[in-house]
Amino acid sequence: MILSSKKIQITLILALSLVWILHGVSAGTDEKTTDPSLLNLERIFKTSEFQGKRFGPARWLEFMNGYTTLEPAGAKKKGQDIVRYDPASGRKAVLVAAEQLIPAGGKEPLEIEDYHWSRNGEKLLIFTHTARVWRQNTRGDYWVLNRKTAKLEKIGGDAEPSTLMFAKFSPDAGRIAYVRKNNLYVEDLSTHRITQLTRDGSETLINGTFDWVYEEEFGLRDGFRWSPDGRRIAYWQLDASGIPLFHMINTTDSLYPRLLPIPYPKPGETNPASRIGVVPADGGATRWFAPPGDPRQHYQARLDWAGNSREICFQRLNRRQNTNWVMIADTDTGDLRTVFTDTDPAWVDVGDDLQWLSGGRHFTFVSEQSGWRHLYLISRDGRQKKDLTPGNYDLIGLDHIDEKGGWAYFTASPDQAGQRYLYRVKLDGSGKRQRVTPETMPGTHSYQISPDGGWAFHTHSRFADPPLIDLVRLPGHRTVRSLEENAALREKVAALDKSPVEFFRIDIGGGLLLDGWCLKPPDFSPQKRYPVLFQVYGEPAGQTVLDRWGGRGYLWHLMLAQRGCIVMSIDNRGTPAPRGREWRKCVYGKIGITASEDQAAALRALLKERPYLDAKRIGIWGWSGGGSMTLNMMFRYPDLYKTGLAVAFVADQRLYDSIYQERYMGLPGDNPDGYRDGSPITFARQLQGDLLLVHGTGDDNVHYQNCERLVNELVKHNKPFTMMAYPNRSHGIYEGENTTLHLYTLLTKFLEDHLPLQDN
Repeated sequence: MILSSKKIQITLILALSLVWILHGVSAGTDEKTTDPSLLNLERIFKTSEFQGKRFGPARWLEFMNGYTTLEPAGAKKKGQDIVRYDPASGRKAVLVAAEQLIPAGGKEPLEIEDYHWSRNGEKLLIFTHTARVWRQNTRGDYWVLNRKTAKLEKIGGDAEPSTLMFAKFSPDAGRIAYVRKNNLYVEDLSTHRITQLTRDGSETLINGTFDWVYEEEFGLRDGFRWSPDGRRIAYWQLDASGIPLFHMINTTDSLYPRLLPIPYPKPGETNPASRIGVVPADGGATRWFAPPGDPRQHYQARLDWAGNSREICFQRLNRRQNTNWVMIADTDTGDLRTVFTDTDPAWVDVGDDLQWLSGGRHFTFVSEQSGWRHLYLISRDGRQKKDLTPGNYDLIGLDHIDEKGGWAYFTASPDQAGQRYLYRVKLDGSGKRQRVTPETMPGTHSYQISPDGGWAFHTHSRFADPPLIDLVRLPGHRTVRSLEENAALREKVAALDKSPVEFFRIDIGGGLLLDGWCLKPPDFSPQKRYPVLFQVYGEPAGQTVLDRWGGRGYLWHLMLAQRGCIVMSIDNRGTPAPRGREWRKCVYGKIGITASEDQAAALRALLKERPYLDAKRIGIWGWSGGGSMTLNMMFRYPDLYKTGLAVAFVADQRLYDSIYQERYMGLPGDNPDGYRDGSPITFARQLQGDLLLVHGTGDDNVHYQNCERLVNELVKHNKPFTMMAYPNRSHGIYEGENTTLHLYTLLTKFLEDHLPLQDN
């Protein structure tokens, strides 16, 4: 039953009026220490002592050799210069000085939050004064600098500040297209004449961008594409009318509570309808494309021009997301044809690696049809398909196509599921894969490759080693120079008292080996017995057993290890590890069920294998899906897990969004037992240990409703627990002064009181 707004308001106000007393929890921080080898909460979460440096944002250039990046302006100057570097020599030159970005009548340069070059490099687009839309800052102001005339002009005419989205140059850089208030516009840069391309945009009819659920689950924000010849624009339109509204309440920012209604489809509920159209860039009627089937029972998940200026290519999923049709549409005639169909009995992933090659005669696509995630080269008519990466291993991501040289560069890790390396294969399918990352560099590697395929920004880290960023020459992977060594951070981390992390596999029977890591106290002795804290996620959206720098999360775990706790993590089946289709998709319809069984089996095996683990002091914690897994383990296996910390969790799978939950569970009407048995709330009556619930009341992703319903169930069964509600905080629980420090102080104190970390 959908409650009225008034009833929701009353219910939430009453819920937020309750006072929860956290026994023994102090809002302060832990004791300070001057010993550089020991960690405390203030060092990790309050100071910038362990803050690493990043490189960029950097852009490889197409209009000249080299790349640009941002650097502070000279002494006594404000703002940032955009500097061009020659990759071979390292010589640099300022392409745009900070003083060139001072608006007329202004005193200070624009703050550059993002920037883009026109193809010929004569114009620069600056994104500034940004505002958050759901997860990211995608609204703001745009300015264009003409480097020939040195003229700096704001885009959007008399539009309200910070209301433009996704502005981008036309191919000839003579115009800018953007979205404002769910309508599309094109602005002529010579006359500043603005042409409004759509006029029907509203709160529920969305042109050129997306609603909450498309953004969250398909990663879609920018919803329009210029044709290569600049004559037309292809775009999405979403109709969000009819979607049930979820009313959030803000009680902290004004004298009276304010309701925020969000169209949010939950499993089995009405979805947004989406369609794709093409409109002339100088204005006119939109040609809509209408594939067969109910638009509310399908998703248009990807869109781009199909290697020419006449046809568009889009990917269309059915609601169950087990079929993906790659379709080409003729924008002159309206004709549609399906050129490739990707299917799976469980679910299919959207193809993010579709690129047109050989003048549009072929395209690349990643599919799991062989049982492994492979890269295919498919003819335009779909009749020919060649597997470019054969073998029993997964491609993790396509990094670059060097069509001139005939190579596809991709990330994979055939032997170590928690690591990442660069490989390449020939585009004609001949020869074997070649590893580009040196064998002598274990860990996690990522690459930002230049358009010609000859250079890359290379980032390398390990579990306890902060990132190193350097410039490498490809394909030989010769390091040319360091771009960011993070020397100060590495020195700080090196000084910490720690044991090396152990990566391992644990046999849980039936031929199943699960990957894990273990962080032991620095003074570890196998003759002692230690409390154990498991970090868990366990769902298809994330992997925890990774050999890469973990930042503040790693440092917090290390602090707990310094205080006498063993910290571990296990990746169960269903996580997105590169271990084949069966590993990832055997959990279909059983989210929360199979994973729980794997985690419990792993713990039992570890307790037999490692006598220094204290079975009476087993804790578990997680965030989001990891919070749900924490609850599942505490409720389903109360004999194993004694202490749990569940943050921003889904308590009932029917309360999360339709796209995510239906992808992995099917429709609720088709799988009612799975939805029931996969939800932690079903087993709340079995709680025996000490449980801490943490949730932000302003969480638009995993609603606070989850926490309230679970509280009701625990109260119903007279189960004691502790909880903390952070007013008006979102899913990340970081907004507001001191929030992160307070949260981790809370988590730490709960562990100290209930695990406990030291023998009594």
